[in-house]
Amino acid sequence: MGRLNNKIAVVTGSATGIGAATVKRFASEGATVICGDINVQEVQKTVDEVKNEGGQAEAVELDVADVDSVRQFANYVKEHYENVDILFNNAGVDQEGGKVHEYPVELFDKIIAVDLRGTFLTSKYILPLMLENGGSVINTSSMSGQAADLDRSGYNAAKGGITNFTRAMAIDYAREGIRVNSISPGTIETPLVQELAGTKQEEEGREFREANKWVTPMGRLGRPEEMANVALFLASDESSYVTGEDITADGGIMAYTWPGKMLMDKSWKENTE
Repeated sequence: MGRLNNKIAVVTGSATGIGAATVKRFASEGATVICGDINVQEVQKTVDEVKNEGGQAEAVELDVADVDSVRQFANYVKEHYENVDILFNNAGVDQEGGKVHEYPVELFDKIIAVDLRGTFLTSKYILPLMLENGGSVINTSSMSGQAADLDRSGYNAAKGGITNFTRAMAIDYAREGIRVNSISPGTIETPLVQELAGTKQEEEGREFREANKWVTPMGRLGRPEEMANVALFLASDESSYVTGEDITADGGIMAYTWPGKMLMDKSWKENTE
């Protein structure tokens, strides 16, 4: 407790999933959390939970893909809080679009606009509030930024861009005392995954989770709270000499070259949670 005492944190995409879990984790460690999300009514539920537990949080409407919305958000934060110590660029969208020659231009533009451009815009307008005292920027990338997925080239491009954008920011701001790192989650049990693959109650969703049991060495999907713990490490002084890094938290998927024996070994498939 108290690792983020007296810190001001901004978390985007904070209505559900990793963002909501991180808001709660940051607040439990003493931070005042400004929760930016396009769905301000949904994020208010997260804020209410934090306040009921004695924490400090506020919901503020934010569309990370819209430059005017980001400017207004940053101006609000400056007016009410003056400085920011932690920025967690977590807002993102994902959707299959087919092979590249079939991929809808509008979908590609949307994913790039929210995931990559949104990370850039929010950083651009919040970083000036961090220059005086330094701090930590955390970007949500993905294991899909390190390797590719079938029919999801837009998401792969956006997340790969975030990973290298993180490195560029780390170099730019290291002498200003601002550390910049990214997290690359694997498949996490979030509303986005439920939307893409189905819920635990749906046949398609059950099949998806069964497949992940054997393709993931740890034998299960990740939990939002586990990603929030990684974000907490990067936000806190415990990572004071860590910058320009990407932490992969995927249950071991990126540790192997190809599934190989895992495809054929019945005991491997059955020896999971």
